[in-house]
Amino acid sequence: MGLIIYLDGQYVDEEEAKLSVFDHGLLYGDGVFEGIRAYHGRVFRLKAHIDRLYESARHINLDPGLTKEEMTQIVLETCRRNNLRDAYIRLVVTRGKGDLGLDPRKCPRPSVFCIAAAIELYPAELYERGLELVTLGTRRNAPDALDPRIKSLNYLNNIIAKMEATRAGAPEGLFLNKEGYVAEATGDNIFIVKNGQLITPPPYVGLLEGITRNAVMELAAGAGIPVYEKVFTRHDVYTADECFLTGTAAEVIPVVKVDGRAIGDGQPGPITRDLIARFRELTKTDGPEIFI
Repeated sequence: MGLIIYLDGQYVDEEEAKLSVFDHGLLYGDGVFEGIRAYHGRVFRLKAHIDRLYESARHINLDPGLTKEEMTQIVLETCRRNNLRDAYIRLVVTRGKGDLGLDPRKCPRPSVFCIAAAIELYPAELYERGLELVTLGTRRNAPDALDPRIKSLNYLNNIIAKMEATRAGAPEGLFLNKEGYVAEATGDNIFIVKNGQLITPPPYVGLLEGITRNAVMELAAGAGIPVYEKVFTRHDVYTADECFLTGTAAEVIPVVKVDGRAIGDGQPGPITRDLIARFRELTKTDGPEIFI
């Protein structure tokens, strides 16, 4: 018996969870998704994830066919059926089965599926000693072409960039936008610390407005750390006192070197370490309980 998957109104064994080869999510990447985490029997910031899923769906004129409350219960029930208190959850809405043409009107019903499983993105020691990044030649999608604020199933921009980072021997890569400003990493948002201030790029430069990103900004503000959304370049990264990434899978992870240049003293900084601790505490209480 494998994982139990929610698929279009049923909970089925993973071997029985099948979509049509004519589904436009497969044929064209026409759909949206969310990556969500459960910690200590709670689904972290589930409401924010559901809201973002529906915003992405609205942008591409896709009606999931379920209410937000129904979608919320699907996530919780999928965790329950797999007896998971700590999990990575993938919630997906595709355009559904259609024909070989592009026209989404040929897809009468969307498909919705939800997977809950275990995940470990980075080894535990990297949270202690930090990551090294390389700047990517691949540029982030331009918002006027395909807005990165849509968390769509078309992830080729990120995948090509990830392959580029891997070829360079780095676990992550730094996306610049078409103007050369820092946008984000291939799967995470980026923060720098300079003179006690926390700085992250604004969404309009071309990035996904991360749920973890927003949580960390709130934690920093609550701790009295000034937080700013500002446009910045690689120069600002190279000369920062500290740097870290945030993401649902990665959580909060230090960056200690970019393009061969040590950030600060080459060790995770005090503000980064403080925010890691605060975030881990937040995950214990923030979000609906799975088992009640």
